[in-house]
Amino acid sequence: MLAEGPVTLRPIRVRDQRAWREINQRNRDWLRPWEATVPPPPPGTPHTRRPTFRQMVRHLRSEASAGRMLPFVIEYEGTLCGQLTVAGITWGSMRSGHIGYWIDRDYAGRGVMPTSVALAVDHCFRTVGLHRIEVCIRPENMPSRRVVEKLGFREEGVRPRYLHIDGAWRDHLVYVLTTEEVPEGLITRWRGLRHSEK
Repeated sequence: MLAEGPVTLRPIRVRDQRAWREINQRNRDWLRPWEATVPPPPPGTPHTRRPTFRQMVRHLRSEASAGRMLPFVIEYEGTLCGQLTVAGITWGSMRSGHIGYWIDRDYAGRGVMPTSVALAVDHCFRTVGLHRIEVCIRPENMPSRRVVEKLGFREEGVRPRYLHIDGAWRDHLVYVLTTEEVPEGLITRWRGLRHSEK
């Protein structure tokens, strides 16, 4: 478990199903433009069924055990309010991963997501031993871009038609941090920024 003030990141659990589904259903319109979708299969290929929540959690845990992923839920004052996943973890000479996240609209604008990203990045750099973290964001997603820009991620460029989102292949901006860019830790940087804004 990772924590900073009222914000906590902890591993996702099967018993999170009710709260997770309620948030997703209530925020359907808010999340749809930014959520990954599965492209249609080639002609003649059978459609695959969407996994159950239990199957999703089992898959995430299996990937975590294999060292390829860190699946977290986000809690604010003990209430589940979002999800953050470090995925695509690569070892060897690369030592990198990428972060994806979403939050309940009711909790947006409270600093929950920048705090969560900072906690995850510090954990990846200081505990897990990664060197580089990417966050790929649709150019139109200004709230998400503000999260990483506040934290000092640098924009590296555009990946054309990078992910299938909301029913089509979408361009994404790539934001990056390496461990050398935050020797003091990202949560320390975020604390300083929040203090200076008061």
